Amino acid sequence: MGYGGAAAGPAARRDRPTYSAPVIDLDAIVAIDVHTHVHVSTRGDSFPEDSPEAAVGKVFGSDALMSVPALAAFYRERKMACVAFMVDSVRWGAPVSNEEILELAVAENDTLIPFASVDPNRGAEAVTIAKRLIADFDVRGFKFHPSLQHFFPDDRLAYPLYEVIAEAGLPAVFHTGQTAVGSGQRGGGGILMKYSNPVHLDEVAADFPDMPIIMAHPSVPWQDEALSIAVHKPQVYIDLSGWSPKYFPPQLVRYANSLLKEKVLFGTDYPALTPERWLRDFETLDIKPEVRPLILKDNAARLLGLSPA
Repeated sequence: MGYGGAAAGPAARRDRPTYSAPVIDLDAIVAIDVHTHVHVSTRGDSFPEDSPEAAVGKVFGSDALMSVPALAAFYRERKMACVAFMVDSVRWGAPVSNEEILELAVAENDTLIPFASVDPNRGAEAVTIAKRLIADFDVRGFKFHPSLQHFFPDDRLAYPLYEVIAEAGLPAVFHTGQTAVGSGQRGGGGILMKYSNPVHLDEVAADFPDMPIIMAHPSVPWQDEALSIAVHKPQVYIDLSGWSPKYFPPQLVRYANSLLKEKVLFGTDYPALTPERWLRDFETLDIKPEVRPLILKDNAARLLGLSPA
């Protein structure tokens, strides 16, 4: 099993051996989905049967689970770009390695922006893995899922890994709030939501002010905590993935329209939601016309260091 990572922007990046940065034509796309999952390996691996994520195919349908090439084709057809990743877990493993995603993403760099994931519970090995991935691939960011990986983001266990990410100038996305992983399974599949309270990112943001942090999802039931941190810490963003916009809390909509209009990002958590469903429901929100393009594309393009063609 291999593991991998990603980068924030040209100014912060070092030279990469043979991998080129995304060549996304910003004028040709309508949106950047900052949160999608790769669940299928082109090499035939699959989730362990007892994994909480093994039920993903049953919930969303196996046709919705995609490999890197399939996911890129799906978003290319919709004139969108997407950030894609797997979630590394010491306990559960994953059907797709970081290396596979990063290698296949090279041929899809007009559409797909690859992030990596390393479970902090790997300890010193996590640091070694992250350094190797950053050195060997064009990693564009890192993904963490505290509830699945069973760690509090402000646990010093993870700090050496954050140091590597921050030094490379890369963003880190953290799952926050309720999760569908393990939902309905006996004991919730052993998944604990307490790890994903966004308040545990406040100290991380203070200690790593140069590491952009994306709090993934409306942080149910801790939306106010997430909004407070995003307002207070300049490098903290919120992605709107995993929930239909029609269920967004009113205060999230108000902040997206005002104080956080340049720090809120379009995301679906595909296959949890399709882009069509998310965008259709987004149209019903009372979002100012000048704010809509910021949320759908401009904020992510700036955060990810993407330049117009």
